[in-house]
Amino acid sequence: MTRSISIFGATGSIGDSTLDLLRSDRDAWDVAALSANCSAEKLATLAREFGAKLAVVGDESCLPELRQHLDGSGIEATGGKQALCDAAAMPVDISVAAIVGCAGLGPTMAAIEQGHTVALANKEALVSAGEVMTAKVAEHGTTLLPVDSEHNAIFQCLEGNDLADVRWITLTASGGPLRTKSLAELEAVTPEQAVAHPNWDMGAKISVDSATMFNKGLEFIEAYHLFPIGLDALRIIVHPQSVIHSMVEYRDGSTLAQLGPSDMRVPIASALAYPARMDTDLKPLDLANIGELTFFAPDEERFPATKLAREAAHAGGAAPAVLNAANEVAVAAFLDGQIRFTQISAIVARTLDNYAPPAPASLDDVLAVDAEARACAAEMMEPA
Repeated sequence: MTRSISIFGATGSIGDSTLDLLRSDRDAWDVAALSANCSAEKLATLAREFGAKLAVVGDESCLPELRQHLDGSGIEATGGKQALCDAAAMPVDISVAAIVGCAGLGPTMAAIEQGHTVALANKEALVSAGEVMTAKVAEHGTTLLPVDSEHNAIFQCLEGNDLADVRWITLTASGGPLRTKSLAELEAVTPEQAVAHPNWDMGAKISVDSATMFNKGLEFIEAYHLFPIGLDALRIIVHPQSVIHSMVEYRDGSTLAQLGPSDMRVPIASALAYPARMDTDLKPLDLANIGELTFFAPDEERFPATKLAREAAHAGGAAPAVLNAANEVAVAAFLDGQIRFTQISAIVARTLDNYAPPAPASLDDVLAVDAEARACAAEMMEPA
């Protein structure tokens, strides 16, 4: 049976992995829409390859180039924020929400409101707008499938079980490329060192988030919204091998863990095929070759990001949105060489201390908080 799909963020790492899976069973998928921020030539190439009905660029200035590359294809091309939301509102069997940052909030909400299935890879949807988004999911009866490897692992470990029987949910963290460095060494870390993740091939921003442990803090907040068992039943453990992607402990003492290779095609395949399974060409785990799996408690003195995220989650309201926005600003400044690595967490902490708006009641409120928090974070900058 052919299923319809739209992919928002088609030219990014999640989009690449998703389209790679679609290639393995091309006749099973009808591609409705593909989007990118710009990357007009790559987007056009993908739209032609998959016979997409619509290609959308978030940056409207890239639309003329997109139309040029699609000339004669019969594929419609549109651009701008509203065009993304309009595309996401098109009814399809499954929408993959993989636009990075708050730019993905509007399209993700539009996809949720069409009431089918959303494979969620946009962290900001639940970190910045958790209550708003989950309320819409409930209102429209949408099936929300997590694509982050950790949340997808938890989802799989919970399948067929009752949340009331859960004692703990444990998110695993690789610890990133800087896990063994001292505080003094972290002061001198370069962007090149921070993005050199030992296990995962990811974009620059999420790679830095892994190095600071902010990715795990953001995932902690996401897990709170996806799996409502209470903040005190969520915990984080460092697992450098990235073989166990997360674990669920039940009240009878049983712990279920999901294991797999460090490849995003595993959780994406889980979401695309749900509730069934699909074939992939991934090499099976060789546990004998891996040899050992190790675990450590997070060091929140060297990496305070998880502590900041936990505090923001407990504070609730707008605090997670402020944390997310401040982190995005600080990471961009670090990648541009404006601040030191250790200043990322410091800027986030100062922003949370200096900006405490009311809880957002709508997506517009979330976006307003995000904009103001970014401005506040920019004021907290000190030279590197």
